[in-house]
Amino acid sequence: MADLVPCISIVSILVVIFGFLAFMRYMNYRETLALAEKGLTRPEVKNGKSFLRWGILVTALGIALTFGLYFVGFDSAENYPLHLGPWMLGGLVPLFLGLGLILSHFLTQKE
Repeated sequence: MADLVPCISIVSILVVIFGFLAFMRYMNYRETLALAEKGLTRPEVKNGKSFLRWGILVTALGIALTFGLYFVGFDSAENYPLHLGPWMLGGLVPLFLGLGLILSHFLTQKE
């Protein structure tokens, strides 16, 4: 019974997040249909800053998760070096993914 509450919590959080993303996609679809009915097209915005914006956002999220998850190592019964264990992947994966996005922005930037 004690394991049921975290499972339901995680599933409900994922349902809310993916439900919001599905709703935003549906609204974007409806907007495109409304523009097509009027004979208009969606203006394309290509400023080349999307990699940088997403990279900064994902890196900040990764840093926050890494700092937050670091203190889990102090409560573990096993001895991990520098209190870094497998739980740190929850913060390190988005951190390095964001750094990769920032790096790809600067490597593909046209002068």
